[in-house]
Amino acid sequence: MTGFSTLQIRAGAQPPVQPNPAVVPIYQTAAYEFESWEAARDIFALRRQGNLYSRTGNPTQSVLEQRIAALDGGVGALAVASGQAAVVIALLALARNGEHVVAARQLYGGTLDLLTDTFADFGIDVTLVDQGDLDAWRGAVRPNTRAFFAETIGNPTATVLDVRGVADVAHAAGVPLIVDNTVATPALLRPVEHGADLVVYSATKYLAGHGGSLGGLIVDLGTFDFGAGDFGAGGTARRWPQFTEPYPRVGDVVLWDRFGREGSAFLVYAKTKLAHDLGPALSPFNAHQILLGIETLDLRIARQTASAEAIARALDAHPGVSAVHHPAAQGSPHAALAARYLPGGASAVFSFDLAAGPEAVPGFVDALEHFTLAANIGDARSLVIHPASTTHSHLRDDDLALEGFSRATVRLSIGLEDPADLIDDLLRALDGVALASREPVAAGRSSTTPAPFEES
Repeated sequence: MTGFSTLQIRAGAQPPVQPNPAVVPIYQTAAYEFESWEAARDIFALRRQGNLYSRTGNPTQSVLEQRIAALDGGVGALAVASGQAAVVIALLALARNGEHVVAARQLYGGTLDLLTDTFADFGIDVTLVDQGDLDAWRGAVRPNTRAFFAETIGNPTATVLDVRGVADVAHAAGVPLIVDNTVATPALLRPVEHGADLVVYSATKYLAGHGGSLGGLIVDLGTFDFGAGDFGAGGTARRWPQFTEPYPRVGDVVLWDRFGREGSAFLVYAKTKLAHDLGPALSPFNAHQILLGIETLDLRIARQTASAEAIARALDAHPGVSAVHHPAAQGSPHAALAARYLPGGASAVFSFDLAAGPEAVPGFVDALEHFTLAANIGDARSLVIHPASTTHSHLRDDDLALEGFSRATVRLSIGLEDPADLIDDLLRALDGVALASREPVAAGRSSTTPAPFEES
């Protein structure tokens, strides 16, 4: 079996053709010349593979898709313009007007906006549940439920999903589990090994690793049988007619019959209908930048995850911090799940609460020197943001509490800087908050040296 590090550099790369580039080239073209009338007809009719138009595919993009599919152990992938586009297309490929999705409540703010606001405009109902309550997942299922959706590691509080537990509930209900694996990446967690069926990524984040390009990915793990979803007697009222009934775009072709699991009927539909019609195309240049980032994925993730755990423990030991939302923090409710699903490290995106309260947040954030104030994660640079006033600014206090944080919560995304510099920066800013609020730092605690901690 080919190793992860080899796949992240070589998977999907084609044999060289003149002029023999050693690196995947950027195919900067909108359209492609067909070799014949017959070839054009067959490509449009899905009878043969080929480049049709860059809104639905590009050779640079194809390498990216094959590479992430190989890393995740999937049968195929679709690259789109952003992580948000990946979530939209993955869910719209399954749920239509009048249908229903069950999703974890602990989600990134932009995803919550999509599910609770825009999907209502589409006539798709969404029920939010506590991701750790399997009975809540089970109880939310309806006859018209079409998918479960959750993040493997939650943003901003580093909650860890019981992937196998939620997958088992989804499969008992006859629906697939889609997981957003953006924070973990396949370097820390491969959802296919724990029962998930589809994976989405914001490739903008850790996969690229440099914060320079937007991109999104959908991976079909090839585990869900969309051909087994009949309701009632006689096979009427098919659950997945988009896959199991004739596809009007190409005459009488039934996508599940022609492509099935291994050929990913799901992705064929997602690409030829949703990506084609909605138009969230990934540019060849962005695909190239993301590919370059993936080449160093496991090295970056290992460094960032180790740094984040050291920083989380240092913050946990400081009196200016009332809570640290990271599985490495002492007493974390997610420690057991992290040990089960994330043995290589839990998260480089996490948050913590200032003991001085929400009023101290502006001074603390502005005092940081080695953290960039930006609404992104997964960058080579360490980043800081205040979720309650930015990414989750539409939520009320009781909504924030349901999400697991408050207006005193600050989110960090740990980069590749020296962790000692980051710790010093954070503790200095915390001491400044304490001084400003006339709350003395606990006796005997240095502002640059964290208290001893026990390994968890």
